[in-house]
Amino acid sequence: MSPRSRSVNEELRRRSRERLLQAAVELVSEQGYEATTLGDIADRAGSARGLVSYYFPGKRQLVQSAVHRLMHRTLEEALEREPRTEDGRERMARAIDAILGLARDQPVLMRQHMAGILQPEGFMQCPDQQRLAQLLSETVARFGSPDATAEYPMLRALLMGAVYAAVVPGAPMPIPTLRAELFKRYGLERELGVPPDTEVPGRTCDTDLSRFFATDRQPADQPGVHYDDRSDRPDDQSK
Repeated sequence: MSPRSRSVNEELRRRSRERLLQAAVELVSEQGYEATTLGDIADRAGSARGLVSYYFPGKRQLVQSAVHRLMHRTLEEALEREPRTEDGRERMARAIDAILGLARDQPVLMRQHMAGILQPEGFMQCPDQQRLAQLLSETVARFGSPDATAEYPMLRALLMGAVYAAVVPGAPMPIPTLRAELFKRYGLERELGVPPDTEVPGRTCDTDLSRFFATDRQPADQPGVHYDDRSDRPDDQSK
C-alpha cells in the first residue's frame, strides 16, 4: 500500500477529533458527566483511546470544547436560517432564542457546562469558543449598541445567567419568563426571533446533533477513498 498523502492524514485527524466531540455531546446528554468516561467517549467515537489524550488534556476540556461547538453551531444556524436578515433586532432575538433553546433541549449538557466553567480552570480557549464569542460580538454590533465592546460581555453574562436559571436542579425558571426578561432588556418585540413552541421549517430534529459535527467530508484529492471510521484507515472503494 502506498503511503498516505498529507491531506489524507490531516483528514483522518480532523475526522477523529470531530467524532470525539460528537460522542462527548451525545454521552453526557444521555448519562451525565460523572457517568461518562473517556473510554466511553472513545468507544462511541470508534477511535483508539489514546487519541483522546492526543487531542484533549482531559475529559473536562473535551466536554467543554464539545459544548462550545454545539453552542457556536446552534447560534450560527439560528442567525443564518431563512429568511436571512441583517436586521440587528431580529438577529439579537434569534441569538437569545438559540441559547435559551439549548437550555430547554439539552438541560443535562448545559447544566454540566455551567458547572464546568465555574471550576478553577474557567473558560478553556478553543476555536469554537472563539467563534461563539465572535458571533455574539457581531450580534451586539449589528444591534446598534453604542459601545459594542462593553455590551458583548454583558450579553454573555445575561445569557449565562438565564441558562443557569433554566437548568438549576429543583427550581428551574420557565424559558418564556427568561425570554421575556431578556427581550425587555433589549427592547425586542415578542414576535421577533423564534417564540416558544414555534416550529422552524426545515430544521433537523433537535435530538439529532450530527449536523454540527463534520465527520464525513473527504479531501478533494482523494475522491476514490472511503474512510473506515472504526480504524481511521482509508479503504479504497474504487477497486
